[in-house]
This record gives sequence, C-alpha cells and structure tokens, in this order.
Amino acid sequence: MIQAKTGIIGGSGLYKMDALKDVEEVQINTPFGAPSDALIVGKLEGTSVAFLARHGRNHTLLPSELPFRANIYAMKQLGVEYLISASAVGSLKEEVKPLDMVIPDQFIDRTKNRISTFFGDGIVAHIAFADPVCKQLAEILADAVASLELPDVVLHRGGTYVCMEGPAFSTKAESHLYRSWGATVIGMTNLPEAKLAREAEIAYATLALATDYDCWHPDHDSVTVEMVIGNLQRNATNAQKVIQETVRRLSENPPVSEAHSALKYAILTPLDKVPATTKEKLELLLKKYL
Repeated sequence: MIQAKTGIIGGSGLYKMDALKDVEEVQINTPFGAPSDALIVGKLEGTSVAFLARHGRNHTLLPSELPFRANIYAMKQLGVEYLISASAVGSLKEEVKPLDMVIPDQFIDRTKNRISTFFGDGIVAHIAFADPVCKQLAEILADAVASLELPDVVLHRGGTYVCMEGPAFSTKAESHLYRSWGATVIGMTNLPEAKLAREAEIAYATLALATDYDCWHPDHDSVTVEMVIGNLQRNATNAQKVIQETVRRLSENPPVSEAHSALKYAILTPLDKVPATTKEKLELLLKKYL
C-alpha cells in the first residue's frame, strides 16, 4: 500500500487539494468500516500526502454520521504520523473575524452521539489528553500561515474549540454560554478526530477557518448557510496555500511529537489478557507494544 507521513482532512468547502500531483485514489477497508470517502494520495511540494474529504467529496455526511474511527485508522494504515485538519468554524470572539484563521490548542466536548475511542471489547486504555493538540505541529502550521501574509486573514495562535453535536447551529443562549467559558471558535467535528488521532499515536493540529460570528453577535445576522458557503469558498483557497507551506516545512524538519508514544503508559489491560479478536482488530495500534 502507498505510504504517506502527512495526512490532511478537509472540512466543509475543502473537498480536494488542487496542488496535489501524481494523484491516486485509494479505497481502504478498516476494522471500523469504510472512511468518509476514498483517500487521495499524491505529492505536495514533493512530499507524499494523504487527503480525505471529511464529509465525502459531495458533502453527503452529517457531522454525527462521520466514520471517525475509520477515517483515523485509514490514515494510520497509510503510515500517517502528522495529521492536519482544516475545519470551518464559527467565531465566539469579536477579534476573530470571518476569514481569520485560528490554530486552537484546547477543546471542549459538547458532543453526545460520537464514539471517540478505538478501545473497549476487552482492552482498556486512557490516553493523556491535557494538551489535545501537538504543540510542534501547531507551531509549524501557525508559522506557515504567518509566512504567507494572506490578504484579509489574521492569524490567532491558540484558543479553545467547542465541539458541538449539530447539525443545527447554536441557540443564542448556547452561544453566550460558550463565550462565558472563554471559548474561541465552535465547530462540529474536531474533538473526536483529536482523541482518536492521539490513540493512534498521530500528531494532530487544527487549522480553524472562521466563516461567521455564530449567532451571538448583535451587529451581525444570525448564521445562515448562504453566509457560511460564501466564506467557505474564500477560506478553501487560503487553506490550500497554508497546507502546502506546512507540508513543505514539515518535510524539511519533521518533529518528534509526544503523540507518537501516546499509548506507552495508557494501556491498563495486560496484552496477553486481551481477546484475540480485539487484538487482531487493533493490531496496527498495538503491534509495537506486543
């Protein structure tokens, strides 16, 4: 199977990477079913990368329908060690304007119906998740944004991403609540990805692309799909430039991430006591500890 050290998950509006060369579609089956779509493997800045349209290339999957485990496991099967997630978000802060970019370093989980672990079925593991984003990868991503000096784009380093269930956008009461918590942006997808990437020992960082002010802002209309789509299209162009520059920097100096050994002290079940079927299902994650 083709291998790629860097993976890219494209969110709403980012369904392909125009700069990818030598492109090949890879259909992958995982123990957790099929990913959202075929993975696109190709060369970006001369480096092999794997790209996945999070909601499918025709945007057919709701946030709560996403096969998160299959998506991350498929990236692991391709050898991905660094995962960049490009995601549309609403802004919860006045200073984060639509079209701005945020590199969050924290998450708050408000999801209700997501499976966010590979473990269970006879094996228990508790990953450390105090710092849910790989600091080194986030820094490379932020430096890439800063170096490009994109027009109309302000970079915000750090911040908290609220991950809500959706698919409806927030009520005003919810939006004001999240603001009172000091949260920066709100989206529907990244927290399960971050947890599963950590369990898969993949360094993970989010490129959050602000499309709107959610519904809290008194001087802006409540978020509509039309508003979001217009900004999504502008964001997608900028995101591709940022990802290209990030991949170039990563290939020159790939960092060692704490995520790369996240399971070392996380598994509580003696591996010789794990059911054979579970061990087989999770072989890709467990093999270096077996």
